[in-house]
Amino acid sequence: MEFVTVALIVLGVLLVAAAVALVAPRLRRRELPPTPRRPVEEAPPAAPEEVVAPPEEAVAPPEEAVAPPEEAVAPPVLERPEPPAGRMVRLRGRLARSQSVGRGLLRLLTRERLDEDAWEEIEETLLSADVGVEATTELVERLRERTRVLGTRDPGQLRELLTEELLAVLDPSLDRSLNTASQNGMPAVLLVVGVNGSGKTTTCGKIARVLVAEGRTVVLGAADTFRAAAVDQLVTWGERVGAEVVRGPEGSDPGSVAFDAVRRGVDAGVDTVLVDTAGRLQNKVGLMDELGKVKRVVEKHGPVAETLLILDATTGQNGMEQARVFTEVVNVTGVALTKLDGTAKGGIVIAVQRKLGIPVKLVGLGEGPDDLAPFDPRQFVDALIGEDA
Repeated sequence: MEFVTVALIVLGVLLVAAAVALVAPRLRRRELPPTPRRPVEEAPPAAPEEVVAPPEEAVAPPEEAVAPPEEAVAPPVLERPEPPAGRMVRLRGRLARSQSVGRGLLRLLTRERLDEDAWEEIEETLLSADVGVEATTELVERLRERTRVLGTRDPGQLRELLTEELLAVLDPSLDRSLNTASQNGMPAVLLVVGVNGSGKTTTCGKIARVLVAEGRTVVLGAADTFRAAAVDQLVTWGERVGAEVVRGPEGSDPGSVAFDAVRRGVDAGVDTVLVDTAGRLQNKVGLMDELGKVKRVVEKHGPVAETLLILDATTGQNGMEQARVFTEVVNVTGVALTKLDGTAKGGIVIAVQRKLGIPVKLVGLGEGPDDLAPFDPRQFVDALIGEDA
């Protein structure tokens, strides 16, 4: 019995031990706080791989564009016009190329017999040379009388006789000087008038050269505003001799430009102001009236010293009509005859003076810049007749 009791006790102990062994781990798990679940850390996105550029070559900074050194602009070389004295000598050679009135007359006068036919030829020679009817009649009568009294056929004596008569018709006593000197601080104002095509603007530029050659200071007024080419042409003439040119916009009022030119001349203290007016047709009343307006505007500064009419020597009696109309609008004080070379016969010089009483003061001998000369009656007659007679 005791054995059974001990066996039961042992069995009970074993059962208790087995139960404890089974329950103890579970109790232990409950006591322990649950282990926090560690969050799974996401790996940060991989940084983009830096693209390693190849080492740059050392680039030199761009060179600044270095402007070439400015060349010193040399002032324009001014021309030295030829002195006016002696220019008329060239006229002899120019007229030698033409059948001038003097040579024609001398050939007729030295004939063996001076009958009526010869005198009619002399008269025709004078008329065809644009001497004019009145001057021709007077000259023929005087030649008739003197050759009859002289009673000689000697060429030398007849040449001298013809020279004297032509000089008398040209009237050497006329004042042919240009009034270009300033007075009382005011410059002398010269208006240059004429029709387009007569060489007006060119002659204006050549007059400036004559004055500069004589030591005068000059301002040019480009009042021919209706022709841009005329303004540019005058500017070129002025630049060549260092003369200032006053100009206005194309088509501007000619009187305004003329007024400004004279005012500039006064401010600059020059000797002479040359005003190139717009080319006028002598049969256009409105244009001629405007020319009179230009003269009146200029005279607000003071009196006009000279009004020069430019005539083309080749136009003959048409030039006489131009001269007559211009004298009715402005007080023409002198005439400048252009193109008096191998083309013109020279008689227009006599006609202008005899008909209008206006002295020829300047003559154009050619196209060169210094082919404008003060008119000398004696040299002109010698050139007409020639040395070989």
